Amino acid sequence: MGRYLINKIFYAFITLMGVITVIFFLFTILPGDPAKMMLGQNQTADQVEAVKRKYGFDKPLGTQYLYYLNDLSPLSFHSKDSADYTFLNPNKYNAKSLFSFGTTNVAVKTPYLRESFTKQGKSVTAVIGETLPNTFVLAVSAIIIAIFLGIILGIVSALKQDTWIDRTIQVLSTLGMSVPSFFSAILFAWVFGFLLHEYTNLEMTGSLYELDDFGEQMTIKWKNLLLPAIVLGIRPLAVVIQLMRNSLLEVLGQDYIRTARAKGLSQFKVIKNHAVKNALNPVVTAISGWFASMLAGAVFVEYIFGWNGLGKEIVNALNTLDLPVIMGAVLVIAIVFITINIFVDFIYAWLDPRVKLS
Repeated sequence: MGRYLINKIFYAFITLMGVITVIFFLFTILPGDPAKMMLGQNQTADQVEAVKRKYGFDKPLGTQYLYYLNDLSPLSFHSKDSADYTFLNPNKYNAKSLFSFGTTNVAVKTPYLRESFTKQGKSVTAVIGETLPNTFVLAVSAIIIAIFLGIILGIVSALKQDTWIDRTIQVLSTLGMSVPSFFSAILFAWVFGFLLHEYTNLEMTGSLYELDDFGEQMTIKWKNLLLPAIVLGIRPLAVVIQLMRNSLLEVLGQDYIRTARAKGLSQFKVIKNHAVKNALNPVVTAISGWFASMLAGAVFVEYIFGWNGLGKEIVNALNTLDLPVIMGAVLVIAIVFITINIFVDFIYAWLDPRVKLS
């Protein structure tokens, strides 16, 4: 178990380094001057040069890449020169100095994702910290809907194979996989938030936290979660239904299921105690992938419903070329993917004892 975990962490580190390298060089070679983006329209040549020196934009590309790795690394090296980009500024780094040698300080710190170009020096960590929890709540709500309804409907479809119930569920699940999320979002917002607003009391747009009627404090609006969670959960719901149905039909044909039935166990106990658990492996694979992708794929849903999450923030950052926010968001999403994939392997071993972690 320990050796397996070490191997997974090693490969996760290699993958993460690849992601960091790709996003750095991809966004660094984009046209546009970051210094001018940060200063806006009314900048002078001296101001541009000062910003370039402050953020290391005047350095060669290779040096900028090393600066970026140093910013992200928990163990980092910093110059004692206050004019240098890597100077251990407490307003910039949340760090603790360990020791120093020569003109260099060695420190341990939280990863520094740099500052937003367009939010008046606000750190990317703060931007992601404000939006990621909203996206997480939305993704968890959507995946819970998909898991709960998908497993139930998949079991019903398998047990009612080739009946009108099975065909109806299959048609609906196929339709759910075919309809793009942005179209579903527009349709649901228009129907339930506009046409049927009098009966549903739901809004076309709205986020988890909104100002109260007096504009004095932020309050939680749980009703705003309903429509985006349903829309975001439609496609994974359709996938779970199909996978659960096909996997359960395959499991029900196994010898140990026939043995359980021959022992006189009821259909309910056979399904509950023997079939469902072993049929969940492909479902877990799909759920893990969908949950991770929801953090990135909620872009259209969040933007259409006005949900203040990471997806909406990515769209806004793309519109304004706020590169540090885009790079930080992509990096966080990659970490979520890697973490979930490691976690899923342990779920496999729990669901099916035949799966060995080695």
